[in-house]
Formats: sequence, structure tokens, C-alpha cells
Amino acid sequence: MGHNTVNTTVAVQQQLYSTFLVETLPEIMLPSGFTRNVSEFTNGDTINIPTIGAVTLQDTSEGAPMTFNAIDSGRVTLSITDQVGDAWSVTDDLKEDSYALASIMSGRASASAIAIQEEYETSFLAACNAAQTVNDSNTINGGKHRFVANGSSRVATLDDFRYLKYVFDKAKVRQGGRIGIVDASVEAELNALYGSTWVSNNAQFTGIITEGFAQDHKFVANVFGFDLYTSNLLPVVGVEGALTDYTGTTTASVAGDVANIFMSVADEQSVPMMSAMRRMPSVEAWREAKERKDMYQVTTRYGFGAQRLDTLAIMISNPTFA
Repeated sequence: MGHNTVNTTVAVQQQLYSTFLVETLPEIMLPSGFTRNVSEFTNGDTINIPTIGAVTLQDTSEGAPMTFNAIDSGRVTLSITDQVGDAWSVTDDLKEDSYALASIMSGRASASAIAIQEEYETSFLAACNAAQTVNDSNTINGGKHRFVANGSSRVATLDDFRYLKYVFDKAKVRQGGRIGIVDASVEAELNALYGSTWVSNNAQFTGIITEGFAQDHKFVANVFGFDLYTSNLLPVVGVEGALTDYTGTTTASVAGDVANIFMSVADEQSVPMMSAMRRMPSVEAWREAKERKDMYQVTTRYGFGAQRLDTLAIMISNPTFA
């Protein structure tokens, strides 16, 4: 007798899980506009991408020879560093006895997709933090791109956001597409000031913030041009004793503080981070006849790298509710 839906259940389930993951993950993962997708990175584990710096103009006059200057150049690196997966099995006894196996397996696939989403986002946010020099102000054009919140006990204040606008303006970051991913404690501080006129309830950059991301990450407000969204997956930092607040006052971070991340997502040239998805989440299934159970596993491979630092800023704050 040939294969049919009765004797080839493993293949049928595999197709169901694969379809579920493919349809679900693009909606719940970070929007593609958050990173530059390096589509040409199709093999190997590391790619070096050349960068071109700014041109320096010089004064000249009729008949005067000019100085021939070389333009600054360098390289940025992107590596496939993350490989994660999930595996589960279904015994014959469970298939025979369970009246709700379909619901259980659907829930199992959903939980797997959510876990992959959270790991992907955690890796992205950690890569943003790792792109900067730890325990350093990462100053660009006179503006600190890494600093500790100015409020009492390192709590975010309105002046911190005013300073972030200044930092991005000095770095010549485009006005459109400025976002911040902040801890829930930062939202709590903003809620205490919610009646003030500087808070806007309307997101300004809805073209990039896709529906799936917006559903999982609450939009807080638009503050000084930054669309703010909350996340519980921000990197936790250690003690950075050389850091200051925006005023220059030495304010060391405390182990357990979070790195609130601000960036431009205006276009692929503006985003600070690059990404490559070498293996989209895919499901494999097979039969373990001796153990009388069906086996399933899903794996994915990806990586992140920094392409520029002038469009990235980090404000370290105390995550404790105040």
C-alpha cells in the first residue's frame, strides 16, 4: 500500500508546523527596517563590508594647485553568530489516548515561534549594546552616545530625552525615523508626566513600525521626535564606573541596570545595525520506530553586526519602579 495521510502522519505534521512558523515569525519578529539586510551574504560565516568616510573640502583659487586627499575608508564586519532551535516528540501512546492532540501540538508550535522571536529580539538588542565601547561615553561630535539617566537613582527624566535629541542632531541623524526601545520603568516615569505638552500620543514613523511589532511592543509616546516602544528584553549592564550623565557628572551604572536603545530606522543607510538570516526557521521530522514516537525539531541561524555608530545611542537607567 502506498503512503497516505494515515501512515505518513509525520510528514503531514511537519508541513503544518513549517507553514505555521513561516506565517507567524515575519509578523512577530523585528521589522526588517530595523536593520540593513545584507542579502549578498549567502555563504561563509563572516563578511567584511567596505565603508567610505566623508569628503573634506578645501579652499582654492584660480591657478592654485590643490592637495589630493585620500578619502577615509574602513570595514565593518557581520558574522553568523547565533544558532538556536527547539525539539519535541510525540509518543504513540499520546496520539492514541489524547482527545486534544491537535490543540496541544498547535500550542507547542506557537510556543516555539514565540521563543524564537524572543531570542532573535534579545540577540538584536544585545548586539546594539555590544556595538558601543562599554564604560565609555562613545562621544560623537561632542554628544555622548552612551550615558546614565540623569534622575535620582538613575531614573530617566525629560532632560535625558531632550539631550538625546541634541545628540542625534549633532550627529546629523535624519529627523524622521528616530525610535527608542525602552524599559517599562521608563514608560512609568513618562506616565507621571503624561499631562505635559511635550508628549504626543501618535506614532510618527508608522511606515517602519509594522503591526506585528506594535502589537507586542506597546507604543508609549513620541518624545522630542523619538517614537518610544517598550521591551522587556533589553540588555542588562554591569557596573560602568567611568560613565556620566548628560551633564558630565560621573554616575556609574549599577549591575542590573538596563540599556535603553535609541536609533534611526529611516532607511538602510541610516540604521546602525546589519543582519543576515542564513537559515529561516525550518522544521524537520522523523520517526523513531524503536521508541514508538514522532520526533520534531526546528532550527535557525542568523547574525547581527554594526554598520555605523552615529545613529545609535544608549541611555542606561534603573529598571526599578519609582
